Amino acid sequence: MAIASNLGFPRIGPKRELKKGVEGYWAGKIKEQELRSLGLSIRKENWLFQQKAGIVQIPSNDFSFYDHLLDTSIMVGAIPVRYRPLAHLSALDQYFAMARGYNDSAKGLAIVAAEMTKWFDTNYHYIVPEFEKDQQFSLGSTKAIDEFLEAKEMGILTTPVLPGPISFLALGKGVGFDKYNLLPSLLCVYAQVLSRLVQAGAQSIQFDEPALVFGIDKKMEAALLQAYTALSGVAKPVRISIATYFEGLGSGLESVLNLPVSCVHLDLVAASEQLEIALTKAPESLSLSLGVVDGRNIWRSDLSTAYQLVKRAVSVLGTDRVAVAPSCSLLHVPVSLDGETDLDPEVGGWLAFAREKVAEVALITRAINEGEDSVREEFAANKRIIDQKKISKKIYNQAVQKRTKEVAPAMLLRKSPHSVRKEVQAETYHLPTFPTTTIGSFPQTNAIREARAAYKSSDLSQSGYETVLRSEIEKVIRFQEEIGLDVLVHGEAERNDMVEYFGEQLSGFVFTKNGWVQSYGSRCVKPPIIFGDVARPTPMTVRWARFAQSLTKLPVKGMLTGPITILKWSFVRNDQPVRDTCLQIALAIRDEVRDLEADGIGIIQIDEPALREGLPLLRSRWPSYLSWAVDAFRLATSCVSDKTQIHTHMCYAEFNDIIESIGAMDADVISMESSRSQMELLNAFTKFKYPNEIGPGVYDIHSPRVPSKEEMVVALQQTLTVIDPKNLWVNPDCGLKTRKWEEVRPALLAMVEAAKIVRAAASKPGVS
Repeated sequence: MAIASNLGFPRIGPKRELKKGVEGYWAGKIKEQELRSLGLSIRKENWLFQQKAGIVQIPSNDFSFYDHLLDTSIMVGAIPVRYRPLAHLSALDQYFAMARGYNDSAKGLAIVAAEMTKWFDTNYHYIVPEFEKDQQFSLGSTKAIDEFLEAKEMGILTTPVLPGPISFLALGKGVGFDKYNLLPSLLCVYAQVLSRLVQAGAQSIQFDEPALVFGIDKKMEAALLQAYTALSGVAKPVRISIATYFEGLGSGLESVLNLPVSCVHLDLVAASEQLEIALTKAPESLSLSLGVVDGRNIWRSDLSTAYQLVKRAVSVLGTDRVAVAPSCSLLHVPVSLDGETDLDPEVGGWLAFAREKVAEVALITRAINEGEDSVREEFAANKRIIDQKKISKKIYNQAVQKRTKEVAPAMLLRKSPHSVRKEVQAETYHLPTFPTTTIGSFPQTNAIREARAAYKSSDLSQSGYETVLRSEIEKVIRFQEEIGLDVLVHGEAERNDMVEYFGEQLSGFVFTKNGWVQSYGSRCVKPPIIFGDVARPTPMTVRWARFAQSLTKLPVKGMLTGPITILKWSFVRNDQPVRDTCLQIALAIRDEVRDLEADGIGIIQIDEPALREGLPLLRSRWPSYLSWAVDAFRLATSCVSDKTQIHTHMCYAEFNDIIESIGAMDADVISMESSRSQMELLNAFTKFKYPNEIGPGVYDIHSPRVPSKEEMVVALQQTLTVIDPKNLWVNPDCGLKTRKWEEVRPALLAMVEAAKIVRAAASKPGVS
């Protein structure tokens, strides 16, 4: 029989129960045992659902209170030295301190959080493991064994899922040494975990090795063989599976197929061409897990197409050597369509979330095991929906299609080079050296959220809601004036989310009630769904920008989200090239930029934090993507005069290797995250002379700790070693939406003071 398998399930709960529990624990509203009980209830619900749906290979250890890579760092004892003073905390509090940082002024402790970055080309963020040259690993957690036993007590024999040792090392951070030298010590801990799982009764274990899709060189190939030879020896007779996803294995496919493991999972949504090669090269002892249901997007599967792929594999391997699965963990999609009663029925019929995708996997498996007649009705209904979507009038807008085709090279160029614009802007705004600003958002307080909820439920009138918003915006403006910021923002009180807010005002989008996915830790987002051609019917931000600017003589930035970020942080239609959808969004943002300028907003920020995550995983595809991504930004921003200053912002990804493309975007000012990575971003500027102005973030806003002005002075001084003082801006490394006012006030005040100190030092005779 073919096996219905799943690689991972969303961990947040159908109504974000985990988010509420974790944040309640951080706030001291619930105890540790209550939080752990909540985690257990989510796990049980997930396991029972998958069992009832017909999944045979059900994952465990796919749950996490914050992040699965952080869980693995704890498991193997990879805890950086700076956290040793926290030994007095509970294990859970030490865990959260690594994720969020830790402050205790009474004990003189101010410990920064571990670095966070994007999980491949998704919008999930992981906590980066940190390694020392002489790192010795040791078993620090039995979470994987404990959660397997929890399910076993329920009568469910799960497949424990662990990040594979090669990917764990590859995705971690270690400077000045070969990380593969740490493999023997790491394997000792993995062997202990594996041995305990075998003793506990596990029959199969899944090791996720997504880093293999970056390419397998000779050194990695040797490390893979070393790792899985050792682990398979410990695991006998347990089946070991290696899961790869997000891309194909390319020339490394044959090496992986010949590892001493029982099964290899292939992502056939991202790279269906792998199948024929795998069928030719797979040893007779190897099973294949076929990722034929898209685990990253929310569109209903074409069951017939997916079935044909599996049927082809079965014709060569037989049913006993085939598993049917999603392409990757379902972490990246919402939990369920249940309750989404407000969706347009036609569009809603095109969708499948995690629970629906699990059902698709089970249905395809049933077709293989019981024959096509057993699923004839379900497949026919699926075909009707797929065919209807292709011809739906809701999708296509001829005017938008025509405008996109008419985009010309001249539309991508500013009127003058930055060297000319810089002088015009200096005469217009009269900003000091090291001008200070923030990234855009200010705290979304309970008052704002309550007013928004009341407005949406019709318990508060539109005029009443707007009165609340005007009050919040004025409070933010007055605060910024008071502490001495140079370029202000309106704080974005009216915005629920930096992408959803715009999607709600653009055609071609639909929205869910509970379509939440985890971005990092307790942070969940509800991505819009782009189902059709995109256009901007009316101005989106002009009214609030105009109001904020009317309150002050200082410049207030207009705040927009860029086309790449709207694209990447939405679930995107799959019936046309993503480049075409991105250009449609860019044209809509271009219209907004033009209207902001016409209304007197002279500084406009278009955020593109998702630029890096949009990169294809294969470097050979980078040039094409970067070309149209840069074009999209320039299309959105190049319609303004020289005196209008265009800003952009990027964060939480590795930008060093695309810094030249970032320069080609030709923004007047760019702000970038750098504090959480200990200013590593600066390495890029030692090799590439960035042509325009830049604000490397001087403090980490994703941690609740408040940095001192002395810390920020050091960060600025470090920055000045590679960036011309005339080009340097001072700002946090991201928006302040998720922080509390009691954290924001002292942090920004310290930032302004740090800028004054560095400004004064730079103005002294003999100081350049």
